[in-house]
Amino acid sequence: MGGKSFGAAALLLILLNVAHGGKTSPFMRKVRRTEDMPLHSDVFAAPSGYNAPQQVHITIGDHVGRAMIVSWVTVDEPGNSLVQYWSEDSSQKREVAKGNHVTYRFFNYSSGFIHHCTLRDLEFNKKYYYEIGIGHTIRQFWFMTPPEVHPDAPYTFGLIGDLGQTFDSNTTLAHYESNPHKGQAVLFVGDLSYADNHPNHDNVRWDTWGRFVERNTAYQPWIWATGNHELDYAPELGETEPFKPFKHRYHVPYKASGSTEPFWYSVKIASAHIIVLASYSAYGKYTPQYEWLEAELKKVDRSKTPWLIVLVHSPWYNSYTYHYMEGESMRVMFEPWFVKYKVDVVFAGHVHAYERSERISNIEYNLVNGRCGPVKDLSAPVYVNIGDGGNIEGLATNMTNPQPEYSAYREASFGHAIFEIKNKTHAHYSWHRNEDDFAVTADSMWFFNRVWHPVDDSTTN
Repeated sequence: MGGKSFGAAALLLILLNVAHGGKTSPFMRKVRRTEDMPLHSDVFAAPSGYNAPQQVHITIGDHVGRAMIVSWVTVDEPGNSLVQYWSEDSSQKREVAKGNHVTYRFFNYSSGFIHHCTLRDLEFNKKYYYEIGIGHTIRQFWFMTPPEVHPDAPYTFGLIGDLGQTFDSNTTLAHYESNPHKGQAVLFVGDLSYADNHPNHDNVRWDTWGRFVERNTAYQPWIWATGNHELDYAPELGETEPFKPFKHRYHVPYKASGSTEPFWYSVKIASAHIIVLASYSAYGKYTPQYEWLEAELKKVDRSKTPWLIVLVHSPWYNSYTYHYMEGESMRVMFEPWFVKYKVDVVFAGHVHAYERSERISNIEYNLVNGRCGPVKDLSAPVYVNIGDGGNIEGLATNMTNPQPEYSAYREASFGHAIFEIKNKTHAHYSWHRNEDDFAVTADSMWFFNRVWHPVDDSTTN
């Protein structure tokens, strides 16, 4: 009798799990204090030499990958904003590009000299070396340009969000750098330094963060989305200009896609059209962001860039109790467009844990039919929450129960992800928790392109 009861109970649990579709990982991360690394940590060390460039980072500098924005900071004096660069196969021929520099003040903080220089007319799929600090202390770095935009061009993106500068942040970045599936660029879904978590929005923490991530950002482009921790809106300190530190430090090619602000824009890389949206800028009807997105989606040519990827900070679907439904108003505005244009995947952050959805939409509700729950929709994107970089606020551990049907996999751990486009029909996605060896995959799925191979790619059926 006891054996039969156990069997019935086990069957009931299996049926309940099937009814609710997805998997909540049983992995239990060791509870430990989350704190920023101290300012004397070696990962924050400034480079030696007079006026040596620091906080070096690059991003795509045009709409198709033939330009690169190089940014850095000098602290002793402005120096110059020159970049000397050359391709790997060049014979002593070196080009020089000239940029400019800016400074800003935030409460009682004065920035260093922040330089931005765009290298143009680069060749596709080529390794370039570049030098900055000319005239004082020269530092040399390199990068690879993406391949020419083509429907079958393979490309691998890393995915990181809500990184911060804690000991866990350091583990996340090291884990990403050591992943055998090497990312060629990073899609970053917002919340960079978490300087605003310190007294007076201590902007020194913007400097330390820039030095911390330089080991990667100087060598491969990061595509930046803004999060709530980039707002730095502090009227109590006399600081009423939103996004001031971010706007001065991180330049993006927003004008190339017809955007009027650097918080929403698009770039084309290999076979992907990437749209970056701003959760904390106005997006209601007739706002600049709304009108830009409406026009941008019409321009997407899936015969040239079959993969349509969206970055946003605040998730539209989230089964954690943290930030629950904070992205709902943006979802209501834009989700019908995402279904209409068959967006492949939406990457978000904000919630400090990991979650992947099935392909679902919630666009049916009206006063007549009254249907207001998410349903399976093969024209809809997969939603991935990747706000698990390791920041000072710690993990989101409380989940809604039971797990909703739309949630395919969720886990309260820190980590990063890899999105590896193979061709115009297939891409492989994997998520890697920090506690595992570099090659271990904690969650994965094959993405089938919504236009060129729109078959069911769900992982819980």
